[in-house]
Amino acid sequence: MINVHVEPGPEANGSGGQGGGGSDPGRPAPRDNGFADTGKGGRRRERREITRTALLGAAERLWAERGIHGASLDDVASSAGLTKGAVYSNFAGKTDLLLALLESYTRDRIGTDVCDELRDADRSTDKRFERAGHAYARRLAGEDARLLALLLVEFWLYGMRDFAAGWRLADWYAERREAIARGLKLGQADGVAAHDRAALAMALDFGLAFQHLLDPERVPAQLYATGMRLLLGDALPGDNTVA
Repeated sequence: MINVHVEPGPEANGSGGQGGGGSDPGRPAPRDNGFADTGKGGRRRERREITRTALLGAAERLWAERGIHGASLDDVASSAGLTKGAVYSNFAGKTDLLLALLESYTRDRIGTDVCDELRDADRSTDKRFERAGHAYARRLAGEDARLLALLLVEFWLYGMRDFAAGWRLADWYAERREAIARGLKLGQADGVAAHDRAALAMALDFGLAFQHLLDPERVPAQLYATGMRLLLGDALPGDNTVA
C-alpha cells in the first residue's frame, strides 16, 4: 500500500490566511484525493524501468562479448551511461542482474519453451514437427541467435563457478522444464515421464543450437524436427490424426 503524503499548505502552518493567523474559516481545507503523487510516482516508475532496461541491455552486450567475469558492474553501468549506484538501486548484485536478464528471456520466450508450432493441436503430429523445425531454423538464422548462445554458455559457466548462483540458475532451469512438461500429456509415454522428456527437449534445443552455430553445414537446424519427434513422439497433446 502506498501512503500519499500531502505537505501542509499555508493555511495549515499559519503563514497564510487573513493576517497570517491561521486558516481562513471561510475556505475549505484542501482534501487528499489519493492522487497527489500519481504523476510523480508514474514518472519515477517509468524512469526506473528505463534504467533497468538500459542496464539489462548493457549487461547482455558486454557479457556476450567479454564473458560475465570479464565485465564488471562498473563496466555495465558505464556502457549504459549510468553510475554504479544505478545498478545497486535496481539489482542486488551481479547474480541478481544475471537472473533478471534470464527472466527477460523467459518473458519473451526466447529459447526457453517448446515452440508454438509443437503446441498446435489442430494439425497432425508430422505437420507440427515439420513446422517446428522450420521455426527453429528461422530462430537460429536471426541476428540474436549467436548472442543468446554466448550468454547461455556464460550463465552456465557462472553458475558452475559460483555455488549460490548455481543453485538459483538450477531453479531457473527447473522452472523451464516444468513449463515444457505442462505442455505434454500427463503420465508416461513409452515409459518416459513428461519431466524427463522436458529435460531432454531442453538439452536438444540448446545443444543443437551450439553445434549448428559453429558448423551449420554439417549440423542443419532442421534436425530439431527429427530430434523432437524422437523425444516427444506421442507425448504431444491433441488429435494426431488431423491433417
